[in-house]
Amino acid sequence: MSVRELPVLDQPEVAVCCAPLTAEVLSAPDAKTLAKQFAALGDPVRLQLLSLLATADGGAICVCDLTEPVGRTQGTVSHHLRVLVQTGLATSEKRGRNVWYAVVPGALEALHAALATR
Repeated sequence: MSVRELPVLDQPEVAVCCAPLTAEVLSAPDAKTLAKQFAALGDPVRLQLLSLLATADGGAICVCDLTEPVGRTQGTVSHHLRVLVQTGLATSEKRGRNVWYAVVPGALEALHAALATR
């Protein structure tokens, strides 16, 4: 059997099948935090609550004022708000006998930035 050499054609740069990665990849801790936050927002009641908090006059709203708009008991609303606090999307502050909740400054912008094209 004889060995034959094949000529290599001078080809201009061959197109790649995929675009190169130009965005910075999320770090593992950031991805874990965002996954927890987006999972928390996967519940319609929590999404409603975050929306109400984001549009509250004065920046904060009492838990007692959130039950009627979402049609849930105060205990259920408190549970959902606790999840929003634990995931870093909301803050809570005890004022007398009531607890007031607000969106963490920059939290919604961080979620938006995570979804935006980098």
